Amino acid sequence: MMHSKFGSLITSFWPIYPANTLVVTGTIVTCVCYLGVLGGLKENRCMLITFFILLFILMLVELAMACVFLVYSREIDSFFEADLMRSLEIYKQSDPDGNLTLKNDFDAVQYLFRCCGVHGEADWEGNIPISCCTEDPCNTVPHLNWKEGCHIKLRNWFAGNFLSTGAGVVTMFIIQFACMCVIIPLFCHFSRQRLGYL
Repeated sequence: MMHSKFGSLITSFWPIYPANTLVVTGTIVTCVCYLGVLGGLKENRCMLITFFILLFILMLVELAMACVFLVYSREIDSFFEADLMRSLEIYKQSDPDGNLTLKNDFDAVQYLFRCCGVHGEADWEGNIPISCCTEDPCNTVPHLNWKEGCHIKLRNWFAGNFLSTGAGVVTMFIIQFACMCVIIPLFCHFSRQRLGYL
């Protein structure tokens, strides 16, 4: 989160920043997996069935999140665009020493994605920052600026990452399903052997 170049630009989705999401998800998955491993080692049926139920709920939540992102992608895109416009307005109205984090993040996005403004250089209303310049170093006056807006570039970048994200979600889903398939025979074996509690 500290090294993110987009953190201060997108304020509507602070709960799903990658850092926040990974910490919370990692903690939940670690606790659930610990419950399953401990249930298998201690031959405890109660822990195994709790692990099975929690893993099933986790799979349902993942599926629901994937569906929400697919169904509401247009609404998410409009929130994303509004946040970028809000950040651009704050950038334009700030004094030279104010809102340095936001300015640095916006400049980094413009430099990395070779874009200018949200929809184009006209968003800056003549006061275009040097991060929009196409030349490096930018020492000519007037200097040429990137014509394409950052909103389109960022949207295309996210769309390009959908395939790898989807593949990761499907892989995780398969691994979780395999764990659930292993738990059922293990639970039945413990029941027949009268091991554990329940």
